[in-house]
Amino acid sequence: MTDFTSISPRDKAEILAQALPYIRQFHGKTMVIKYGGNAMTDPALQAAFAEDVVLLKLVGINPIVVHGGGPQIETALKRLGKKGEFIQGMRVTDAETMEVVEWVLAGEVQQDIVGLINQAGGKAVGLTGRDGGMIRAKKLKLLDALDATKEYDVGQVGDIVSIDPSLVKALQDDAFIPVISPIGFGENNESYNINADVVAAKLATVLKAEKLMMLTNISGVLDKQGQLLTNLSASQIDALFADGTISGGMMPKISGALDAAKCGVNSVHIIDGRVPHVLLLEILTDQAFGTMISSN
Repeated sequence: MTDFTSISPRDKAEILAQALPYIRQFHGKTMVIKYGGNAMTDPALQAAFAEDVVLLKLVGINPIVVHGGGPQIETALKRLGKKGEFIQGMRVTDAETMEVVEWVLAGEVQQDIVGLINQAGGKAVGLTGRDGGMIRAKKLKLLDALDATKEYDVGQVGDIVSIDPSLVKALQDDAFIPVISPIGFGENNESYNINADVVAAKLATVLKAEKLMMLTNISGVLDKQGQLLTNLSASQIDALFADGTISGGMMPKISGALDAAKCGVNSVHIIDGRVPHVLLLEILTDQAFGTMISSN
């Protein structure tokens, strides 16, 4: 725990007062937060994240958490003697892997997050795409990034058909904090593993969220020299895809972020989840942490 005893009461009051314009600006607004990476596995960062989410709710902002769970899924698969396979940043998901994904995400990971938020004084509710018929999906057609005639079979990986946000809206209007696992269902009630970044981006779009915040294990989008790019437009992102600067697991993250920015989400931020209390710093101060993506 950080020691704040050396800060004078007046300075503490000044710090709190500086958050006031941001609290006023974002009061009543929805913020979708993609929670993943180190912030999910480091106990101190987990506690800081839960406190941030609860504080945002208490000052009248509506946080909605969409979580991943890649490392936890890998650990569970290893225990079963299976090795994870990825194509263009998407996890290949056969029927057995899908079972593991469901019990890890909707069980272990989701309940840990719900517990942490509740422990911090919030009222979190865990959901999957099945609850309230929220996320309808179909099998993803994954085309080769360089050759559109080539298609990969990635198993039970889903492409979102539609999102019905009515349950999420009802919960957030009633003081609850929704925590959503990125699992959708198909027309024959089959389960689909959907990339959490894609779910967060689509949900932010459907809810017309004020902000979409994506926590990552890096300081933001980096150029080829490893320098942080603090502001990116749609055309700049297209160029970064074309020259290979954005690749692998960052591809679905940035694509989703760009779609959300183009479809009316006010601002999309890819921020460093390794910084304690990064959500509060990003939302309630003028200090920027990471990359902001705009539609222009």
